[in-house]
Amino acid sequence: MQMFFNRIRLAKRYTHNMVTASPRLQNLRSLPLKPFSEFLTDTHGRKHNYLRISITERCNLRCVYCMPEEGVELTPSEETLTSDEIIRIVELFASQGVTKIRLTGGEPTVRTDIVELVQSIKQVPGIKEICMTSNGLALHRKLPALIKNGGLTSLNLSLDTLVEGKFLLITRRNGLSAVLKSINKALELGVPKLKINVVIMKGVNEDELLNFVALARDNQVEVRFIEYMPFDGNKWSNNKMITYQDMLDNIRVTYPSISRIAHKPGDTAKIFKIPGFLGSIGFITSMTENFCSSCTRLRITNDGNLKTCLFGNDELDLKTLLRKGASEKRLLEAIGAAVKLKKASHAGLGDLENMPNRPMILIGG
Repeated sequence: MQMFFNRIRLAKRYTHNMVTASPRLQNLRSLPLKPFSEFLTDTHGRKHNYLRISITERCNLRCVYCMPEEGVELTPSEETLTSDEIIRIVELFASQGVTKIRLTGGEPTVRTDIVELVQSIKQVPGIKEICMTSNGLALHRKLPALIKNGGLTSLNLSLDTLVEGKFLLITRRNGLSAVLKSINKALELGVPKLKINVVIMKGVNEDELLNFVALARDNQVEVRFIEYMPFDGNKWSNNKMITYQDMLDNIRVTYPSISRIAHKPGDTAKIFKIPGFLGSIGFITSMTENFCSSCTRLRITNDGNLKTCLFGNDELDLKTLLRKGASEKRLLEAIGAAVKLKKASHAGLGDLENMPNRPMILIGG
């Protein structure tokens, strides 16, 4: 396979042991898996089978849309989820119908036990997909072990520019070559589902749209353009955002035959194909055309809170319930009550940017 980008010139403490299932939830493995659970079904009929878990708040980049310029105060290590608690949460949600787990951060690969954690999640009955979102900076070293024996099944890599100087501007760090090395490694290893997430910001990287589109020509990769979203401290403004429709119109000038393919239930992106391309192009349109009506996602923050909506500020302190020894019945009742409070859709423009919420790095990207 032709290597990716080969024609582009660049212009706490964690255990190393395999995480074991908690004795209290060990019995879940012997129970038959339910088709789905009332606890994970909201009042709008949405069934939540996808759980995103932030496994660290730490990151080796400082992306402008994710982390405030002044930085963030990290949660003390004793107040973050332990590896055993993460597995307990996965087992509990899997017993109720969750089949897909995504590990986020921060940057997941900064954890020393990331490989062991993935392999442990793989052992949980009912889990069919284990995905990860990474900035790719250190990923190439750990990727072979992460996908070994069918561990990691999907990978999203964040990359907002192909220009070295812009990379430093956006991430406040150097490292573009390392990210490209991780993408090359993912293609070489044949990661089943590889996606590149690109946050498009006016005056920063909108001139690179076509360069990113071209990456899908000869590679089985989905390049996904994301509308710039507001979070605490990222200085969002409507003037910095480029809409999905504007991006698509710009691409159509060069690729008039680009066309949308059928939407799958739970998809976050609108997916398009260009004739002759091996890969695809996607758009995440949270700001202009939300996909709330088909949302199947729940989130766990690294400090152990359940968020039913990325843009919501209601949270359930699941960690405290776990540490106080709550029964499975009590945990499910609390989760079910939180899910039932999930709104039909998040706030729109004009409200969303003024609503208190965590910085993205403290939610989990």
